[in-house]
Amino acid sequence: MKQDNILGERKIIEIIQNNLDKMPKMPIPFGDDVSAYNLTNQTLAILKTDMLVGKTDVPKAMSLWQAARKAVVMNISDFAAKGVKPLALMVSLGLARGLSKKDIQEIGKGLNAGAREYGTYIIGGDTGEASDLIINISVFGTAKKADIILRSGAKPGDIVAVTGTFGKTAAGLKILSENLKAPENIRKAFIESVLMPHARLKEGLALSQTKAVSAAIDSSDGLAWSLHELAKASHTGFLINKLPTANEAETFAKTNKLDPAELTLYGGEEYELIITIKPELWQKAQEATAKLGTKLLPIGKATKQKHILLRTNTETLIIQPRGYEHFKTNTI
Repeated sequence: MKQDNILGERKIIEIIQNNLDKMPKMPIPFGDDVSAYNLTNQTLAILKTDMLVGKTDVPKAMSLWQAARKAVVMNISDFAAKGVKPLALMVSLGLARGLSKKDIQEIGKGLNAGAREYGTYIIGGDTGEASDLIINISVFGTAKKADIILRSGAKPGDIVAVTGTFGKTAAGLKILSENLKAPENIRKAFIESVLMPHARLKEGLALSQTKAVSAAIDSSDGLAWSLHELAKASHTGFLINKLPTANEAETFAKTNKLDPAELTLYGGEEYELIITIKPELWQKAQEATAKLGTKLLPIGKATKQKHILLRTNTETLIIQPRGYEHFKTNTI
C-alpha cells in the first residue's frame, strides 16, 4: 500500500471523533493537550492519557526503567503545557510473556521515579498480556478555569517563545539509530536527552500564574508540527525569525553534513513548552522562569496571515507541517 493511502494517527483520531457524541459544554475541546470535566462553575477536573509502545517509542539503548519513566514524563509534559499540577496517576501495562522478576521491578521503579520526580503518585491501574511493551498512563488534576492555558488563545503580535533549545534529541536519535558521529564531549548529552527527557512542569505552573501566556503546547511532536497545531487552534500564523538551535546540534550538523534547521524543526521528543506571550507581559513571564533557572527564548511573533514562516538573513521559507506520526513515520 502506498504511504499516501495509509491512515495516519491524526486522521484516525479525526475519524473516531466524528463517530462520537460530543459531550455538551466541553470546557476544553478535542485536540488540546488535555481534556477536562466541569466540577463547579470555576473548577475543572483535568484528565490526560498517553501511551508508550516499545516498537515506536523506545530506542534500543533505553532500559525498561527509562522507558517506564519516559511514559510518565510524556503525560506530565502535557499538564505542564496547560499550567496544571498533576495530583495522581493511573497506569495500564501490556507486557509480553517471559519478562523476568527483575524486568518487572525495573518497570515499577521507573514508574515510581517518574511520578515522584514531579511530586505525584501512582494510585492504581491494570496489567495484561501483549505482544509488545505498552505503558499507558492516565493523569488526574484540578484547576481553576481562569488558570488553564489552551492552544487557542494566541493573538497577532504575541511573542512566540520556547523554554529551551532544540536539536539535541534529534541528534541523539541519529547517533543511536544511524551510528552517526559526534564529539565525545557532546555525544553523552545527546544520548541523555533521548533516554532521560524532562517535562517543564515547574515552568508551566509558574507561567500560568503570570497570566502572560495566551497559548501553549508541548513540543514532543517536534517544533514545526507543534507550531502548526498552535496556529490552527488559535487561527493565526507565525513568523519565526530565530531558530532555537542548540549549539551542540549546530556542531553535530556540521560534523555529519546535516541541516541544523532540520534537526531543530523536525526532530521531536524535546518536551519543551512552546508558548505565545502578550507583549506587555513579556518581562513578567521572563522573570517567572528566570527564578527557576530557565531562560525563555523568543523565536518570533504571531501574525494575522495564517502561514508558518521562517525568516533567515537571506530568505523567507515555509515551515512544513512535518513531525512524528504513528502509522506513517518509520519506527525508532
